[in-house]
Amino acid sequence: MEFVQENMIWVALALVSGGMLLWPMVAGGGVDNLTPAQATLLMNREDALVLDVREAAEWSSGHITGARHITLGQLEKRMSELEKFKDKPIIVICASGNRSSSACGQLKKSGFAKVFSLAGGIASWRDSSLPLTTKS
Repeated sequence: MEFVQENMIWVALALVSGGMLLWPMVAGGGVDNLTPAQATLLMNREDALVLDVREAAEWSSGHITGARHITLGQLEKRMSELEKFKDKPIIVICASGNRSSSACGQLKKSGFAKVFSLAGGIASWRDSSLPLTTKS
C-alpha cells in the first residue's frame, strides 16, 4: 500500500493506459483481421475488393494485383468511389495493420458491413511469398 501511495502518478498512468488498450474490445469496435491465406480465399471465393490505404511511395514499391489505392488521408472524401462495393467484402491493407484498422473504422461508420483488415499488412503478405506488382 505504501508503494501505491508513493507512486500514485505511475499507478494512475498504468491504469489509464490499460483502460485505453481494453476499450476497443469492450466497446465492440474491434476490427476483423485476416491472415494472408484467409484474405486470398475471400478474394477468390467472394470477389472481395482489396483496398490499399498506404501512401503513394509505398504503393509504388509493390501492391496486390487488382487492389484499389486510396490513401488513408483521402478515404473520407473519396468514400463515394466505394459505394458500389457496399455489399462486397472489403479487405483493407496498409504496411503493418495500423492504418488499415483506422480505415476499417471509417468504412464501418459509413455503412460498409463486410470490412476486414489484413493482419500484419503488406509485410505479412510478402512474408507469405504471395505475389505483388508494381504496375498501376
